[in-house]
Amino acid sequence: MHTILLYYKYVSIADPKKLRDEHFELCTKLGLKGRIIISKGGINGTVEGLHEATDAYIAEMQKDSRFADVDFKKSQGTGAAFPKLSIKVRTEIVTLGNGVHDDGFKKASHISPDEFQKWIDEKKDFVVIDMRNEYEYKVGQFEDSLVLPVQNFREIPEALEKMGVFEELKNKTIVPVCTGGVRCEKATSYLVEKGFTDVHQLEGGIVRYLEKHPGKKFKGSLYVFDNRIIVNYDSPEQHTVIGKCHMCGAPSERFINCEYLGCHDHVICCEDCGAGGNFCSNTCREKHVSEQVVLSH
Repeated sequence: MHTILLYYKYVSIADPKKLRDEHFELCTKLGLKGRIIISKGGINGTVEGLHEATDAYIAEMQKDSRFADVDFKKSQGTGAAFPKLSIKVRTEIVTLGNGVHDDGFKKASHISPDEFQKWIDEKKDFVVIDMRNEYEYKVGQFEDSLVLPVQNFREIPEALEKMGVFEELKNKTIVPVCTGGVRCEKATSYLVEKGFTDVHQLEGGIVRYLEKHPGKKFKGSLYVFDNRIIVNYDSPEQHTVIGKCHMCGAPSERFINCEYLGCHDHVICCEDCGAGGNFCSNTCREKHVSEQVVLSH
């Protein structure tokens, strides 16, 4: 049986390249595949391997005092979630694009999934801000959450500015959310620096919430960055499809990359609209067909 690990930690790493080489050797030895990003300010990874191998990886990580308290989120793998192992050193593990770097930023308080659900049940006055990309929340999101029209995490500061929500929300209770926590931890810091007075990060992100409270406030499926694309935590009886086909608007959770090379957009496309090829629009379909005719001559 295969297991997928999702984890991160913002922590000082004096020699990212050395750690990268050590992790590459360890992951190769254990047969793990996936993506790991290391910076001087932290580590962010998603890896897949046999259950015994992922347990061994966690054990090795916990021998390092810097990573002894890392929250490893486990989910069932397929054995083919990642095509290869990729471990890279970058300036930041996630980039917000507003000068908030991986090291030294102010962290907001955390709220547990249980406390978060209690707030929901008690109808507490608070605002959930989804810090994920547009294509992620289109297939699954918390009801009544504030979603931002962004295709990349670094666009969030500009999007919030353009939406003009700062003054309206500054004194409200705010809970930023993302898949596993790595993005919203940095985003909460940004909000605190902008003058927000009551910000709470959802501990463990949407993943930890769905593990404890499936089929409740979060509707749809969770988008993940591996070959599974989406993951469901609720039962078929509880599940609600909120995704809509980019072409016809029918309910769907089927993601495609537009086949037209001049586009390649990542969108939801139902089986019917994808029957004649996976395209995001009839325009792209026509362009693709036209170019194929030219190439055939």
